[in-house]
Amino acid sequence: MGKAPKKKNLADKVRKAKAASEIKNNPFEVKINRKKFDVLGRKSKHDVGLPGVSRSKAISKRKETLLKEYKQKNKSNKFIDRRLGEYDAKMTPEDKILQRFAIERQHSHGKRDVYNLNEEEELTHYGQSLAEIEKFNDTVGSDDESEEKGLLSAELTASHFGGGGGLLRKKTSGGEQEDEQGGQKAKSRQELIEELIQKSKQEKRERQVQKEEAQELTEKLDQDWKSIQALMVKKTPKAEHVDKPEEKAKPEEYDMMVRELGFEMKAQPSEKMKTPEELAKEEKEKLQKLEADRLRRMMGDEDGASVQSQVHMSADDLNDGFVLDKNDKKTLAYQDGKWNIEEETEDDKEEEGKTGEEEGSEAEDENEEDDDDVEEEEEEGSGEDEDGHSDLESEQESENEENDEEEEASSSRQQQTLSREELKAQQEAAKAELPYTFTAPESYEDLKDLLHGHTPDNQRLIMARTQKCNHPSLAAGNKLKLQKLVGFLMEYMGELATRSPPELCTIDKLIPELYALCQMFPEAAGKSMQSILGDAAHSMEEAVEVKGHAAFPTLDMLVYLKVTALLFPTSDFRHPVTTPALLFISQTLTKCPVRSLQDLTSGLVLCCLGVEYISFSKRFLPELINFLSGTLHLAVQDKASTGCMVVPPFRLSGKYSDLLVLSNSESCSSWSKKNLPLSATQQLELKSDLNKDHYRLNCLSTCLDLVKRCCLLYKDLTSFTHIFQPIRTLLSKHLCSQMLPSPLQELHSEILDAISSASVTHTRLVFEKKKPIPLKLFTPKIVEVLDYGKKRGSTREEREKERLKHKYKKEFKGALREIRKDSRFLAREKLNEVMNRDAERKRKVKELLGSLATQEGEWKALKRKKRT
Repeated sequence: MGKAPKKKNLADKVRKAKAASEIKNNPFEVKINRKKFDVLGRKSKHDVGLPGVSRSKAISKRKETLLKEYKQKNKSNKFIDRRLGEYDAKMTPEDKILQRFAIERQHSHGKRDVYNLNEEEELTHYGQSLAEIEKFNDTVGSDDESEEKGLLSAELTASHFGGGGGLLRKKTSGGEQEDEQGGQKAKSRQELIEELIQKSKQEKRERQVQKEEAQELTEKLDQDWKSIQALMVKKTPKAEHVDKPEEKAKPEEYDMMVRELGFEMKAQPSEKMKTPEELAKEEKEKLQKLEADRLRRMMGDEDGASVQSQVHMSADDLNDGFVLDKNDKKTLAYQDGKWNIEEETEDDKEEEGKTGEEEGSEAEDENEEDDDDVEEEEEEGSGEDEDGHSDLESEQESENEENDEEEEASSSRQQQTLSREELKAQQEAAKAELPYTFTAPESYEDLKDLLHGHTPDNQRLIMARTQKCNHPSLAAGNKLKLQKLVGFLMEYMGELATRSPPELCTIDKLIPELYALCQMFPEAAGKSMQSILGDAAHSMEEAVEVKGHAAFPTLDMLVYLKVTALLFPTSDFRHPVTTPALLFISQTLTKCPVRSLQDLTSGLVLCCLGVEYISFSKRFLPELINFLSGTLHLAVQDKASTGCMVVPPFRLSGKYSDLLVLSNSESCSSWSKKNLPLSATQQLELKSDLNKDHYRLNCLSTCLDLVKRCCLLYKDLTSFTHIFQPIRTLLSKHLCSQMLPSPLQELHSEILDAISSASVTHTRLVFEKKKPIPLKLFTPKIVEVLDYGKKRGSTREEREKERLKHKYKKEFKGALREIRKDSRFLAREKLNEVMNRDAERKRKVKELLGSLATQEGEWKALKRKKRT
């Protein structure tokens, strides 16, 4: 009773499966896309099949194309078979082989016949074809037949060189023929050899006869030719030849030019241009050599490389450059009837001391590059002095030998004492000398210790030698060391500016070395200067937020701004260093109030820097014009009558509005023009009123000079007159030239002339004249619309445009649909890869755990056995 339902369920399942297969294969669901007509050469895009067949085809197509590209992505080990017909399924293997062989033959034929210019012509030599001559068919004749090219017969060759085999073979073959013909007697070997000799002699006689006949015919032809030649050529008598002198043929111009070119000077090869790395290596080696020489002189070593004794050269010397390793031979000299065998004379020691002193003086002159050449010249001069012609002196002084020996002994003692003193002086000079090699400082403190206690020139020399000894091409870490040195050097220059008094001369000496480092590492220099400018700008913004105003920058910041203009281009439209510096100058001239002559000096210095920044680009800087106008306003006594509007940081009236008003008008007579000192921005002490008035006049002179330079810069601007109108009003009405000294009166008149002479060549800006736009009409536009919203009555271009738009939208939607399908397909494939990887990993982990469990069980069983 319990098994019947199971059979029933199985039957139902089978029945359902058959029904499902029948439904899937229903012919009424077959999709057929008919096409109206066939077109030759066009592939059919109409598929016939059940629903879902096209989807499976699309998936299979993506697997063949898109999936292969995805699997081959970021892989370089792809092998593509580029042989002919490899991927062509229609070609049979025999056709592939034939076509490949034909293409290979074509390639080889083309390479072989590249230089065959005239294949059809046959080249000959004395009437014989070169192709036949190259076969080497001609044999070399014997000595007896040197005149003719005699050939040995095949029978003679076989008999002499073939071992008699040829004769025997001929004999047997001939005997067989005779037996067949009539039974004649066969010839022996001796008879055959005699016949060959007779034939060869007969042939030789025939050739000799032919040669004699040819010789006779040649002689006959020569005689006949001589008789004919006498008739053809007209000979001149000998007397005429004697009378007429032989005229030499003049050389042609071409031959003369060729001879002249042969005598011209040939071009000599110049020295090879050295790379920066090679130059840096040479500079370092030169400095190391000079440093070694300095240390040697400081230690009192006399046997140095710079002082060399004169090497004796024999008369038999070949001068072939052969030099012994050591100079063991001593210099021999004949003096006063005796051989003088001294390794070093006292003159040598004196010369050594002189060379040491001269080298020390040269090191102080900052010309370390020429020290080697100077030392070599000194050595040559000392060598020439040592050659004292001792043989001539001995002849002149041979009469008083004993007296001379005593005098020489006493003089040698004096020379020894002098040489010791000079040696000590040489050591002291070498110790005081500046070293030639330096290591790059690792920190700012190391740089300060390195430069401490040296003069400005020596500091510059130290930085130059540090750069040469630590060039980036000499070692791997030198680049990073020099990049750090850029920041350290900028910080050191700022510290020099903050000292009292500021060491501006040292800064001036160090700027060229900083420029060289900036050219070598522009990015590091730019970042260092950006950080300095950024810190100064942030501190000024904080002061403005807290106090409402900020103080003028100190001298170190002014030095940094000046260095920025020297190191980086100021004419760029936008630069990562100079643009922030110019903005900082503009903000300072706007937000820092003028409350003393020291502040005014700082402002004028900033104005000078601003003019320097814009001198090439001629960029308009309104803060500069505003500050100069406010400075001139400070010199006006009656400010109420000016009627001019003053812009911050200046005020129309107040405590600090009369900073440039003179306390006594007579001080103009004793004033002389001077430049404003930079140290005045840090500390200004004016004790008397006369000094204050003189300083006010210096400030006013600087301001007028800046106004004149601005007029020359901005004279081509359209609004030039409008910009300088307030300054013109102040100078012409309220700041009269009669109250000023003569140098300032000249500047005053020049500025007014420059402003008034500016020609207004530009017209005012107005709107362009355009046709007035008509008012909108509200009359409706009637468009005939018929048949499902399609527009009728439009032009042909509009219909074509609409058709293209519709086609574009259709293709765009289709492309989006395909892209989405491709992305879904790739997502499925990626997910399958991840799942397969995870399943494989799980399987391996399971196998490993199973094997470990088995090993653990075996180990426990073995352990139990051991216990039992």
